[in-house]
Amino acid sequence: IAGRIVHPDEVVKYIGVDECQLSYNPLLMALLWNSLATRKVRLLSYSMRSRFKIPRGCAWVNYVRCHDDIGWTFSDEDAAVLGVNGFDHRRFLNAFYTGRFQGSFARGLPFQENPKTGDCRISGTCASLAGLEKALAEETEIEVELALGRILLLHGVSLFIGGIPLLYLGDELGQLNDYSFYDDPAKADDSRWVHRPFMKWDKAERRWDATAIEGRLYQRLRRLIDLRQQCRALADGEMEVLETGSDHVFGFVRSHGGERVAVLANFTEQPQIVDAYHVRQYGFTQACVDLVTGAAVVPEHTLTLEPFQLRCLSVRKQQTQSSPGG
Repeated sequence: IAGRIVHPDEVVKYIGVDECQLSYNPLLMALLWNSLATRKVRLLSYSMRSRFKIPRGCAWVNYVRCHDDIGWTFSDEDAAVLGVNGFDHRRFLNAFYTGRFQGSFARGLPFQENPKTGDCRISGTCASLAGLEKALAEETEIEVELALGRILLLHGVSLFIGGIPLLYLGDELGQLNDYSFYDDPAKADDSRWVHRPFMKWDKAERRWDATAIEGRLYQRLRRLIDLRQQCRALADGEMEVLETGSDHVFGFVRSHGGERVAVLANFTEQPQIVDAYHVRQYGFTQACVDLVTGAAVVPEHTLTLEPFQLRCLSVRKQQTQSSPGG
């Protein structure tokens, strides 16, 4: 399995049926966190459109967090196409995820920081980086729900976009940063230990309590995992990035045999409206079902996404038409 955190052009050189058939997907991971911070999906959409496809017989291993730090491994060339300066943007992301940027919801720590350039990588658990630690400390229920929405959105995209999803132990329970590593001289200089805590099994027991943070997160994440297992298009279908017409909503279509699914992900804390024209172009012209909520959806005029909502519209073969250019 390939696992280098390098330029995306270098990562794909290791992937092939005669080389590494599996590869971690650091680009997707970094761009998911980037989209949460910026509330924009332009770089995510652009990069996934051109860089997600790999040889048949190979697969990405998608992850939101792991034992290591977050490096901002997007392509400066891709960013430049969108008018973004890669160096400056990484400085913003570092400030945002260490809580130094005004309005940040994140509680992360810098790793291997260069004080002269501001360059560093980011340590922290998924929940703490997504705002749950801050929300709980401030005892703000609205912010708690937004943080849970961010966590579920990231994992939902990772589960549904294609590849093998990896879930880091504790993320399913909203495990927060563990700052006790500062008390151990052998670990105190390595901030990555903040997201390598001992598993808190008492938290795991609360996953069945629908009123507890652990239960609220676990049961909703379990639902997304079940959908991934039950829907063939989500498991091993082709992936095509869907143009949503919104800078804030990431979209893609998965298709396998007679099944087609459109996934829409709102990366903001504000409701977003997508013109239904964009999904009708991919054959979603009649009544669909949102697999996440079970609700019927008729894509006639507009589709509304609530804050950090993930919608997964399913359509059967008899309703599908050719995609644009197909």
